[in-house]
Amino acid sequence: MTLGVDQPWMLVLLPLVVLPWLRSPHRRTAVGSIAVVPADHLSAWLGHILRGAGALTIGLIVLALSSPYAGGRTVSRIGTGAQLVLLLDRSGSMNDTFAGRTPAGAEESKASATKRLLREFIGRRPHDLFGVAAFSTAPMLVLPLTDHQDAVLAAVNASDRRGLDFTNIARGLGMALSMFAADRPDEHHVILLVSDGGAVIDPHVQDQLRAAFARHRADLYFLFLRTAGSKGLFDTPAPGEDTPQAMPERFLHLYFQTLGIPYHAFQAESPQQVEEAIRQVDALERYPITYTERLPRHDLTGWAYALACLPTLVLLAAKLAEARITPQPQVLAVMSPRRRKAA
Repeated sequence: MTLGVDQPWMLVLLPLVVLPWLRSPHRRTAVGSIAVVPADHLSAWLGHILRGAGALTIGLIVLALSSPYAGGRTVSRIGTGAQLVLLLDRSGSMNDTFAGRTPAGAEESKASATKRLLREFIGRRPHDLFGVAAFSTAPMLVLPLTDHQDAVLAAVNASDRRGLDFTNIARGLGMALSMFAADRPDEHHVILLVSDGGAVIDPHVQDQLRAAFARHRADLYFLFLRTAGSKGLFDTPAPGEDTPQAMPERFLHLYFQTLGIPYHAFQAESPQQVEEAIRQVDALERYPITYTERLPRHDLTGWAYALACLPTLVLLAAKLAEARITPQPQVLAVMSPRRRKAA
């Protein structure tokens, strides 16, 4: 068990525990002489016990003032999971339904359905490190990698806020990759890209992303939320339409296949298909992962004060049991004036 204190400077008062051995708090009564009285071992032991009780009381009070605690250490554990960045599209079209209209009644927008299913996904993976990034016209870091699920869920809850119409996937991917530590090649890195549109990526930026993916060794999952009537990832192009400008989703999918990394694409046209895709991601990303867990601290201040009450009660009982001895006049007559005044 790990023990510690929050106010270590209070421990400088610990030498005060010697005070009961230097001076007794009990009432002194002047008597003529006890030289002819046999040694009282019981009284001697009681004196030592009371001095020890006084020292223990002082020590425990000083310890309580230093705010002691137990636990709070960090332990390393091995679980199953990954470092996973959720890269979420915040363009305005995400607030429409899969039918391409504003939600009405019990209908869910693509963003709301994704948020609900991602919350369930996060709850099934307690040992993952999750990060959240969003993008529309520009990328936005929502939450760095963390194992605090409450923070991750709060970040996902904010993912359905309306954004701008432009979809800048390239800059979003760059931010997601920057969230991984390049000096930890042993960790498994995953990006889950959720978007309902494609984008044309400049060839120079394509080369930069390809190098970044190779450096971070990140897996990529592309969850494409297809709106009814729009082009999809796997559509066969019509004559004259096989261009990035005419079919950006298809060419984005083809580019991801050239990255030389584990890449999986899912095309969902309903909340049910989104749920199935997320379940497949959950099943695929099961790797050993080392993570740290901070054990909770237990405040021991109350226990220290409670323990200090026990020797304090002993001292109080001894004080209440004291008896005043009144010397007889003939004894006072033979005493020195100084001792007679004390009596």
